[in-house]
This record gives sequence, C-alpha cells and structure tokens, in this order.
Amino acid sequence: MGKIKYINKIRKFFKESPVVSITSLKKFIGKKNNDYIYLIINNLLKKVEIKRITKGYYTIHEDPSLAVFCFKPSYLGLQDALSFHELWEQETNPIIITSRKVRRGIRKIFLHNIILKNINSKYVFGFNYEKQGDFYFPYSDMEKTFIDMIYFKQYLDKETKENIVKKLDRKKLNSYLKAYPKIFRRRVLNLLKSK
Repeated sequence: MGKIKYINKIRKFFKESPVVSITSLKKFIGKKNNDYIYLIINNLLKKVEIKRITKGYYTIHEDPSLAVFCFKPSYLGLQDALSFHELWEQETNPIIITSRKVRRGIRKIFLHNIILKNINSKYVFGFNYEKQGDFYFPYSDMEKTFIDMIYFKQYLDKETKENIVKKLDRKKLNSYLKAYPKIFRRRVLNLLKSK
C-alpha cells in the first residue's frame, strides 16, 4: 500500500471517529506498520490536521468533552451533568468520572480545563449516551448525578437540590443506592428528607 493511500485511509478514519487511539489505528492499518503509524501521526500533528487529547488519543475536533472517551470506563458527571440536565445555571468545565487509575484534578485540553475524578469501578453506572452538539456523550442520569454530588462532597444550594429532588425517580435512586454501603445510603436518603 502506497504512502498516499495510507494517509488518505487514516484521514478518513479520523473523519468517521470522534476520537482515535493509537491502538485503534494499529488495528485499522495493521500491526506491521507501527513505526509508520507514529510517523503519520506526528506529521498530521505538525500540520495541525489532528490534535492530541491525551497520550495515545487524537481527534480532528475541538470539543474538550471528547476526553471522556480517553479514560473509559468513564462518564461526564457532577455539575457538568447538572448543566446538561438544565439544573445548573453556571458554566462548567467537563467533569470526567473514571475508574481508571489516572491523576486526578485539572487538565488542559484544547486550551480548556477538564476535571478528572476517580471512582471505584463498582460505581461506574447510571449514565446514558446523550446528544450534545455533534456527539453522543455518556452523561450521568439525574439519580446518579445526585448520588455523585453527595459521594464527592459537592455543594448543592437549596434551590438546585429542590429541583433535583422534584425530578428524581425514587425507585431508580433506591436501586442505585443498593451498590453503596448502608451508612452512605442513609446519608443520601436523609438529605432527600431534609428539603
């Protein structure tokens, strides 16, 4: 396969995938061409045809929320999810909750801040793929967002809490809480009562 054909194939792959990993490129092109893949990636980066999200992950897009696909299993949550569910007025940075062992805290992606938080893998549930802009992102649902706000000790003002509580599916919330220790369950349920 000629070099031009490779580059065109890779460009097409980037157009079809919001996020491209080195691993997926190796599968796509064939493992025999590892060195060549890195060379192409470096050339595309220099030409600013692609952007590096984080180590081994690239995109042709500008959306910092795409980083959620680099830390799987993961989802967008907390204030970011509250914003998505139209329960938070303030602008928020993408907040990625992952069970991967990664450095927590703020990272810069495309000149924007994203926030990474770690969670035990048994608590990675309660999210749906929702359309935001051009992509479908994994956002925590209302019930999991409420639980996570308490789990990560995030401040909830009275009005926001009341709005969340009005929209909660109690049955779903109770089924989610079964995954957590009793003491934490009680804390969440007590907060629900203290409107």
